[in-house]
Order: sequence, then structure tokens, then C-alpha cells
Amino acid sequence: MPSRTDSPLQVAVIGAGLGGLAAAVALRRQGHAVTVYERYDFAGEVGASLSAASNGSRFLEEWGVDVKAAKPVILKQLIMHNWSDGEVQSTYPLGDYKSKFGTDYNNFHRIDIHKQLIKSAFEGPGEGPQCELKVNHKAIEVNAEEGLVRFENGTRATADLVVAADGIRSLTRNLMGITPDFEMSTSCCYRCIIGADKLREVGLEDYISNEAIEYWGGFGINKIVMSPCSNGEVVSCYCFYPASVNNLRDDGWNIGATPQQLVETFPDLDPRMKTLMLNAEDIKMWRLYRHQPYPYWVKGKVCLLGDAAHPMMPDQSQGSCMAFEDAGALGIVFHKNFREDYGVSEGLQLYEKLRKTRATRVQEASFRARENLSERIGWSSSTDRPGKLTIEEVCGYNMRDHLAELLEKE
Repeated sequence: MPSRTDSPLQVAVIGAGLGGLAAAVALRRQGHAVTVYERYDFAGEVGASLSAASNGSRFLEEWGVDVKAAKPVILKQLIMHNWSDGEVQSTYPLGDYKSKFGTDYNNFHRIDIHKQLIKSAFEGPGEGPQCELKVNHKAIEVNAEEGLVRFENGTRATADLVVAADGIRSLTRNLMGITPDFEMSTSCCYRCIIGADKLREVGLEDYISNEAIEYWGGFGINKIVMSPCSNGEVVSCYCFYPASVNNLRDDGWNIGATPQQLVETFPDLDPRMKTLMLNAEDIKMWRLYRHQPYPYWVKGKVCLLGDAAHPMMPDQSQGSCMAFEDAGALGIVFHKNFREDYGVSEGLQLYEKLRKTRATRVQEASFRARENLSERIGWSSSTDRPGKLTIEEVCGYNMRDHLAELLEKE
């Protein structure tokens, strides 16, 4: 059987979001030829902050992504506030997190880490041929058995491996014969940001210096989650509320709202947090959905990744990390000499075995944490209910050991 160096994979990645770019970088590092197809005329990112716990950050470091240039705030603790007056109810110090789990607990602005993934895929130095980006390529047909992708602009592409990272409304998923079973959540969410200068001006500078994810509420639908990013120059908030408040039906991340709308949604909230909301910028409404696990992620030469494979509630702060893990799994399974061990089809089956059970467990725990903060890793404990998802299980995960166990059972 030929060695991997004689026959690098031709890879098509559908979608240039965080998951798609992570997959591109992971496969580039193994010497494969990767083309990323983005439906829009740019490869951009929107949104507020994202937490990259060690299970996601370790892959960023492994791939040589310039984490420091993405301007993370290194989180040191979790803080729980009283809803109405903001008094601190409890804290969870992360302690020597890096010593325990191998990396810092990084909190990024989505735009900042997306830029660094772009550099790692298309511009930056490092092992493997630079990936190619093709914009204005909306995939409308995928033949999984042939690895053929047809685009709305009339062009076609064939690949040995197609990675569908086309998001929660994935068309590829439907073309693979998967009919999503989902329902609107009883919750919606506002997201917003506020600059550090404005926070200092209104006397809320401690929200920058706490180096924490801070919570108000969380036992029931109402919950505020706040954290600093971009080297402490931006604070990001996710503000969950009952869907019945405004009966939001539209999809997407870019449905605008005003500071007054935001404040009026939470009339009995901590006055300091209301002050933040009245000075917030880039306020958007976000409709949440609860998806049941899909029956499979792989068909022929195609695999799903990230939100296309396992949409989850944001309440475990693990959506991006799970996409990074998916990408890491592709890089590990399709290593430089994988053809000496198995073919593409067998590799994709391994990818699904490696990822599906774990991602589904995190997905289900994210549903439980939507209205119960004690289910959120950091606040959760297996001593009060066996089977709870814990920070040790999530952050201490060793994917290579997991793969070795699977291969032993083959």
C-alpha cells in the first residue's frame, strides 16, 4: 500500500467559519491539499466572545495558531452573582488550571480568533501546503459517494474528503439524508459588547479586572453571562430570556435591538448590570433551538463537523471547543501515514466513533444547563448527581488515548 507522502488527500471544506477553518488547519498540518469554499464574498465572523477551555485551546496550540495574537483574556475564576443586587453568591477559582489541564482557559472575541485561523490556514508559515479559499461558492449539491460538490455559481469540485462545516442550518446534512429533529427553545438570547473605556467611564471597571466568567441567574430561563476578551478591552454579554417576551421567530445572529429593549427585558436585574446594558453596543437577538442528536455524521466521502453535526445550547461554553475537537480528530485520524493503517472510508468511520458519543454527551448537558447552572462545568459536581458532566471530564480529555482504545477494539 502506498505511503501517505505519495498521495495527500484532496480535501474540500464547506464553510469558512471557526469549525471549517479549524478543520482546514488541522488537515493542512498533515500535508493534505485543502480548499475551503465559503458561500459569501468574504470569510468573516460575527458574534461576541467564546470560551476556549483546554480541550479546544490545546488543538489551537498544536496547530501553531498564534493564540497570543488573538488577544485572549486568561480566565481565572467563575463568579455567581445575586440576580437583583449583584452581590457575589459564590466563586469557583480555577486554580492552576494550566498545570492541571495543559493550557490556559482562553476567552476570545470570535473575530480575533477567526483572524488567526485564517492566517494559519491561508497565510501563515507551518507544516503543510497553504490552503486555498474560494468565496462566493454556495454548495447546493453534494454527492457523498463520489465526493462531488456542485455550487450555485455553476462550478464543481471533487475531493477525496468533504468536510461539511456549514453550520446549524447545514444543507449538506439534508443532502446526506439526515432530517433534523428540532424544536424552538423556550429561550432566546441577546448578545452585546461594551468597550473597556466605557466601562471605566460608568464605574464598572471591575468587570474587566475580574478575569472571570460572571453569571447572574441561571436557575430558570433568565441568565446573564459576562466575560472580558480582546486583551481586556472588550466585555461580552450573553443575556438569556423567555422566548415569549418578544416571540422572536427570525433566525440568524444579526437581528438588531436597542439598549432600552435589552434593559426592559430584565426589569428586576442588578442595577449595575442595567447600567452596562444601557451603554452596550452591537446588540443582537439570537433565536435558540434544541436539536436532537443526528443518527450519523458520515456518508461516503463526506463528514459533518461543528454545528452541522451537533448543534448545542451555548450554556456549557463548549460549542467552539467541540468544533475544534472535531477538527483535531480529523487531523489525528488522517495523519501523514494513515493509508498504512486504513483508507478514507475507514478513517471517517473512526472519526464518527471518536467524536459522536462525546459531542452528544456535551450537547445533552448543554440542554440541561440552559435552566440549571449547577449542570454547567465548573459549577457541576458528580457527587450531587452521578453522571453530571464535569470540568475534569471535559477539560482533561485525551483524544489520542481515546482513539487508541477504539483501535484496540477493532
